[in-house]
Amino acid sequence: MLTTSLEVDIETLARETGWTVKPEGACRGEVCVPLPADVRTDDGRIRLDGLAERLGAPLVHDEQRGMWALGPATHNGRALPTAHAAELEVPDVDGNPFRLSSLRGTKVLLLAWASW
Repeated sequence: MLTTSLEVDIETLARETGWTVKPEGACRGEVCVPLPADVRTDDGRIRLDGLAERLGAPLVHDEQRGMWALGPATHNGRALPTAHAAELEVPDVDGNPFRLSSLRGTKVLLLAWASW
């Protein structure tokens, strides 16, 4: 989720992340994470720093551009909620198309590198 404010309204939060705010906390499907009172503002908005901490989600701030980015929740801070990778097709060393899905069922390490 990208935003220009550390505080976000609950409708935007639900639309952008799938997390809905209920009396029991932030919920997504069957998973609900309790939210302390200081995560909710007086006008009903949610503070992303407190939410990120509770969800185990990364939160980064680009001060120069005035943007905040909330990453996916890990539920316990140690693992992603799913191990499914998006389909990826790249040319192999001979120029033939290679699909990541051809390795389904095996453990795969993806390493990305950029010169910039």
